[in-house]
Amino acid sequence: MSSTPSFFARTFRAFRYRDFRLMWMGACASTIGTFVQQFAQSWLVFDLTKDPFYLGLDLFLGQLPIMLFSLFGGVFADRLDRRKMLLASQYIQMTCAFILAFLFATHQLHGHVWPILILSFVVGLGQSFGGPAYSALLPTLVDPVDLSNAIAMNSIQFNLARILGPTLGGLAYTTLGATWCFTLNGVSYLFVIVSLFMIHVNFTPAKTQEAVLDSMKGGLRFIRERDGMSALIVLAFCTTLFGFSLNGFLPVFVRNIFHRGPETYTLLLVCSGAGSICGALTVAASEKLKGQGRITLLILVVLGLVTASFAVSRYLPLSCVLMFLGGAAVMASVSFMLSLAQLISTDAMRGRVMSVYNLAFRAGMPLGALAFGKLIPAFGVTKAIGGAGLALVAIALYFLVFKHGDTFKPDQPPAEAATA
Repeated sequence: MSSTPSFFARTFRAFRYRDFRLMWMGACASTIGTFVQQFAQSWLVFDLTKDPFYLGLDLFLGQLPIMLFSLFGGVFADRLDRRKMLLASQYIQMTCAFILAFLFATHQLHGHVWPILILSFVVGLGQSFGGPAYSALLPTLVDPVDLSNAIAMNSIQFNLARILGPTLGGLAYTTLGATWCFTLNGVSYLFVIVSLFMIHVNFTPAKTQEAVLDSMKGGLRFIRERDGMSALIVLAFCTTLFGFSLNGFLPVFVRNIFHRGPETYTLLLVCSGAGSICGALTVAASEKLKGQGRITLLILVVLGLVTASFAVSRYLPLSCVLMFLGGAAVMASVSFMLSLAQLISTDAMRGRVMSVYNLAFRAGMPLGALAFGKLIPAFGVTKAIGGAGLALVAIALYFLVFKHGDTFKPDQPPAEAATA
């Protein structure tokens, strides 16, 4: 008689796989470095310009290459060695971090924000090809039955980094200066580079003479023909457009609403990261749930209400609680949506399908950053971000009520591998 796995064994079952453990540890170290730099960079951009538009512009330029090139990245992820693509992406991002550290160390950025904006664009360029390769590589490191758990564990490393990164970033920024924040990020890429050399990649790209654009069209056709995939992509875009707007403009709340400094910014980011870890752990511990689409939409309603509540809050302890709840809602909904997208796809199409999904998911962030960067000066940060939260509530309720909440449910197993 088989016993039910313990909570610990059920929650962390993806760590039974050696290659997943290696990738998880390397990615976690690198993501911590990314958040260390992001902390310093966001604070410096707003401090240099005192204008939310430039904060939004920096976020936009970091995501713009993903919008422009990730579809091509998805095609190449199905055609080339995914490990080599990831390595090239890490080299590009590491170089940019060290360049930024050098520019700050030599005092060449005093009063100038444009070098930061250019390097953000180059980093996004590296991510536009590395992102689809990573999304396509991750499912090959575990058995299909543990894929949802692996996705949740990957979310945990991301959000563990969201806690440690800003904490280390705030400490490094206040004691050592911005130069060390960028240097630490550059060094962190070495960990993921080493892990990529150590893992065994089982994917062998199929040889094809098909033109790149034809391959891209094949991926789009696959998405249109798969039930629920198109709607899932629409929801992913709306989630990041409205649901991720709060974190991007936290410096504005800290400066203009709470009249505090970097330590309060760090506190709010840590609360969000802690909530995200709890949300991801809850998803990881759950067995395969029925009605994931309906659950996801209900979570998005909560996220929208939390965002609107934070926008009107003037009490810091309450805002910290709301950041925790928002972080949990973000990560639970994102984990469910990503799991559904991976399950609907096939390995031969995974690079292209995930590039489209990631494009929709990532495009909402820069477009939202630009839009709210203009709306905040015009209407105030409370009305702009509060409106974003209410818009997300309306969209989630539309799918929940008029689509009966099952739009995103994969009602059939993934089809046999399609022709690449």
